[in-house]
Amino acid sequence: MRGVIRALLVVLVVCAVLVGLLWVFQRRLVYLPDDGPLPAAADAVPGARDVRLRTADGLSLGAWFVPGPDRGAPAVLVAGGNGGHRALRAPLARALADAGLGVLLFDYRGYGGNPGSPSEEGLALDVRAARDWLVGDAGVAQERLVYYGESLGCGVVTALATEHPPAGLLLRSPFVDLAAVGGHHYPFLPVRLLLRDRYPVAEQVARVRVPTTVVLGDADAIVPPEQSRRVAAAAARLHRLVEVPGADHNDAVLLDGEALVAAVVELAGPARG
Repeated sequence: MRGVIRALLVVLVVCAVLVGLLWVFQRRLVYLPDDGPLPAAADAVPGARDVRLRTADGLSLGAWFVPGPDRGAPAVLVAGGNGGHRALRAPLARALADAGLGVLLFDYRGYGGNPGSPSEEGLALDVRAARDWLVGDAGVAQERLVYYGESLGCGVVTALATEHPPAGLLLRSPFVDLAAVGGHHYPFLPVRLLLRDRYPVAEQVARVRVPTTVVLGDADAIVPPEQSRRVAAAAARLHRLVEVPGADHNDAVLLDGEALVAAVVELAGPARG
């Protein structure tokens, strides 16, 4: 009996240690930044220029801005996913620019050589700095601004939209909340209890009163398509649900594919409603 009790205690201690490690290092599993190196903006996207964003807590973040064809052109604020850096979204910026839209690609804190460490609170400050730069320095009218979120970035721009409503909101591969997608991949762990960062996309999109388009790949192995559909169902003003057949989470068709780009252009144009 003592041997059984001792074995159980060992198991409990090991589990406690593992849970403790997951609590301490969880953000290293959530955020997967790439430091670069990064090319100059104009080398990655024709007509783009390097700009710096200043966050409310004093960080300077690197970004690329592609002006629209005229001062009144719509612009797209692009919030990336949890991996890589802005150069990976250059094909999207080129496609949107070719369609006549201005584009801002920026890197979160800790990404693309930026200072700081990523967190939900920190990324909220970063996207506010991006929006403030577009409206202030670039002179883009708020009613001509579209927010684009990719995966984790869906949580970032949806939160921003509750504070500063854009002309339209596009969510590419959104999850219900971070715990829901984490629980899908780690069903044996108490993910909802452990997570510090929440990103409650479905909860917040219900409070966003602007045209909202959800784009998903129906073969997504990272964010279950059903979670993206639930976000669409929760949207207060769903404009359109676009399902790309056979597309997985990181497929090129969900980066700059025709259906995706058309959905962004539709939201930015005068025909949206």
